[in-house]
Amino acid sequence: MIEKKKKWKLADFDYSLPEKYIAQYPAKRRDLSKLMVLHRETGKIEHKIFSSLPEYLKRNDLVILNNTKVFPARLYASKDRTDAKVEVFLLRELENDLWEVMVRPARKVRIGNKLMFTKNVYCDVIDNTISGGRVVRFEYNGQDIYNVIDRVGISPLPPYIKRESEPKDKIRYQTVFAEKRGAVAAPTAGLHFTDGLIKRIHAKGAKTSYTTLHIGLGTFRPVQVEDLNRHQMDSEYFEVNPKTALSINATKKKKRRVFAVGTSSVRSLETVAVSGFQVSPKRGWTDKFIYPPYKFKMVDAMITNFHQPKSTLLMMVSAFADRDQIMKAYRVAKKNDYRFLSYGDAMLIL
Repeated sequence: MIEKKKKWKLADFDYSLPEKYIAQYPAKRRDLSKLMVLHRETGKIEHKIFSSLPEYLKRNDLVILNNTKVFPARLYASKDRTDAKVEVFLLRELENDLWEVMVRPARKVRIGNKLMFTKNVYCDVIDNTISGGRVVRFEYNGQDIYNVIDRVGISPLPPYIKRESEPKDKIRYQTVFAEKRGAVAAPTAGLHFTDGLIKRIHAKGAKTSYTTLHIGLGTFRPVQVEDLNRHQMDSEYFEVNPKTALSINATKKKKRRVFAVGTSSVRSLETVAVSGFQVSPKRGWTDKFIYPPYKFKMVDAMITNFHQPKSTLLMMVSAFADRDQIMKAYRVAKKNDYRFLSYGDAMLIL
């Protein structure tokens, strides 16, 4: 008799996360955060510091990092006739100077409104979106739009960080290898890396390579449906360049391991897997939703933070390890005062 696989439901990924465990600030130094090491085969758990990561790497292993760059996507404006204050959150650029945004309070912002950021920088509201957002066109004098956004925007912090953004967040809520602008949320597993740590990874004989996935606000959106088959992920732009694809294929050919840093890197790699041991270079949009049961094609080890209850991120790590293993690891983490979520500690799943 064939054993029937368990069908997981939303409630299976719920757990208690009191606010005291949610990190409000990053560790004093990036690579001094805690690192829990979970061995899938045995269930063994080790407690380390993130700077000890190279101990787990072997020659010709490949570490894949997401080089997306967070931009200051939260802007504050005044309506031109009433001076009513409006928050404008940039989601993505549709074409030159045309953006999809979220506005708050939404009821006050209608098609035809002009939103003033400074005397010379404003946007016209030209359409509504299905998801309740707006389409706006920026107007400004002669500068590059990104220079304007850098000047008037504020780095967005996740909704569970209960404080205002501070100047140092522009540095700490960004990886040291961030290069390609486009994310509204950081690839947080990458926040633990320093230039020195990357050098030590190379000194061990392991290699690093980069993918890009621009993380959107959907990363914070809770799953609303009990039947996971019915959940629809937001599409996010990704890119796996030819150099990275070659590196991955060479690693697999040598029977070495691919370490994916963060759930965003995992989504990129699993999106472009074309056969058991091959990836092809690709760019585009992915709405891939990974949840148990799922057979990973490219990823041999995962570096990730501790995630929110009922989140798609928790579902992905539960597909990579056993769901019960992950839930046990989270209980152990709380018992050992690990810090959770974006500015929290990390986990290496081997």
